[in-house]
Amino acid sequence: MEDILLISNIQRDDKKSFKKLFVSYYSPLCEYASQYVPDHYAEEIVEDLMVYLWENRQSLQISSSVKSYLFTATKYRCLNAIKSQQCHQQKHSEIYDALHVHFEDPDYYLSGELADQIEKAIESLPDSYKEVFVRSRMQEMSYQEIANELGVSKKTIEYRMSNALKLLRTALKDYLPLMPLVLYRLFL
Repeated sequence: MEDILLISNIQRDDKKSFKKLFVSYYSPLCEYASQYVPDHYAEEIVEDLMVYLWENRQSLQISSSVKSYLFTATKYRCLNAIKSQQCHQQKHSEIYDALHVHFEDPDYYLSGELADQIEKAIESLPDSYKEVFVRSRMQEMSYQEIANELGVSKKTIEYRMSNALKLLRTALKDYLPLMPLVLYRLFL
């Protein structure tokens, strides 16, 4: 019953109630999430869930117990993270296989020119797009980490990255057949 009151207060922008909810559930949720994913991912998943709760506090619809809601949400976020990681590993494997073929290809030696064109294209991006692209792709920061550092929303980071990638695809359209090879050499 107390948790329902906390949620009700949180929906009315009560930061103390949110802090109480956070303190009560953060550690147990991290421990639960670490059964699915490594500890550092578990913490990030729980933090993202808490941020989601705060950002969407006005529209929260919790029909079960708050505890049940939080643990279920954590479980599904963990499963989504695992699925995303598996997709990433599959793509990595496909790129590796494709690169193996390209190393034997005479066009491989043209990749130096492509690398120069990629660097020029990145430098030509608007500063806000370039900053997000570099942090995400070269420094391997998550969108949430970038958003926190820049003091903007995760959606803003997603928007900037989407536009940066569109601009890069347009700038490099003539080089797309060689792109996997050079991206591998530049970023891996």
